[in-house]
Amino acid sequence: MIDIKTADLELYRECLKNRNDDPSAVDKILELNEERKKLIQDVEAQKADRNRVTQEIAVMKRNKEDATAKITSMKDVGSQIKKCEDSLEQIESRLSLILESLPNFVHNSVPVGKSEEENVEIRVVGEKPKFLFEPKEHFDLGEKLGILDFERASKISGSRFVALKGMGARLERALYNFMLDTHTGTHDYTETVPPYIVNSSALFGTGQFPKFVDDVFHLKDTDYHLIPTAEVPVTNYYSGEILSESDLPMAFTAFTPCFRSEAGSYGKDTKGLIRQHQFNKVELVRFSHPDDSYEQLEKLTSHAEKILNLLGLPYRVMALCTGDIGFGATKTYDLEVWLPGQSAYREISSCSNCEDFQARRAGIRFRPEGGGKPQFVHTLNGSGLAVGRTMVAILENYQNEDGSIDIPEALRPYFDGSSRISN
Repeated sequence: MIDIKTADLELYRECLKNRNDDPSAVDKILELNEERKKLIQDVEAQKADRNRVTQEIAVMKRNKEDATAKITSMKDVGSQIKKCEDSLEQIESRLSLILESLPNFVHNSVPVGKSEEENVEIRVVGEKPKFLFEPKEHFDLGEKLGILDFERASKISGSRFVALKGMGARLERALYNFMLDTHTGTHDYTETVPPYIVNSSALFGTGQFPKFVDDVFHLKDTDYHLIPTAEVPVTNYYSGEILSESDLPMAFTAFTPCFRSEAGSYGKDTKGLIRQHQFNKVELVRFSHPDDSYEQLEKLTSHAEKILNLLGLPYRVMALCTGDIGFGATKTYDLEVWLPGQSAYREISSCSNCEDFQARRAGIRFRPEGGGKPQFVHTLNGSGLAVGRTMVAILENYQNEDGSIDIPEALRPYFDGSSRISN
């Protein structure tokens, strides 16, 4: 949430325009803020007047003078103050509703563009595999191997679910253990197992609520919701707290299931593992000092890339443009892995700096070592990686003509040395 006391609202107007949002929201903010300031001044003036007259009444009573007229006038002042305070509460509520629904600023290094078509390629890593046959898509490969079962999952739950079986389940388990072992052992993240059910306050803190309420699964008649990403519980771990500056930066990783309604995505990726209602993901979250959060973004991105490097998967890094960047992010790199079956790059991780946007909403601050007022931390997050999409990439990049799948060298210790998945 932006701070209208310190934010450059004219710059923010341009930011909204570049984000494909309505810049007239700034005019409404300015209008309501002027009304708010005027009402505050009126209330303060009336209270000062009431205090002055109250003192006069006390003097008149001590002097045994008739203070009836002044007492009556004070009742009218009290009523007027209450009316102004009610109006002030309504305006502040309207202002909060607008501010809560507006996205973050974008960093000045973010490319300006209307859609994903104008994202900028930063680098391409790895060689695309060359096949002497027509490569298949992951769902064809997985179903023929008997490791992915969409039909029976649909019978149990409906569309956009999958059941993993045998070596498919083992590949999933190998992937998230490999990711966690790498991030905790090499990249020095602290592993955490957070709750998978959170309240509305947590979803507000990270920016899913109120704007994206329809994207989340809700537990009926409660204030509980299934997490759409581990970013929500892990970022909110320190909500409402003041950290020590010496604690920063802090880095956490978590493996969790994620649950998304995929509202608005009907007709997109209806087959396969790309867009599921339930999927597993290893998340990376960092809490940073404001002075070095962009250095931390590069570090976090490199950690997600390391998983792709170790698995030998070709990918590219894209800087998202203003029209494609997420609601709470100031800058985002998407890692897109090459899928031979689709002959396309597809997103496998988004690594974002949110600066103090989430910290303001969740109330996460740090106290400077040299003293002074607590400041908001900067929060960063990224997938390290989405497990299902990593499985997709392995099935398609490591496929053989007979439909078998070679197991990447880095995963073989998790398979007792086995090197291939086959019938």
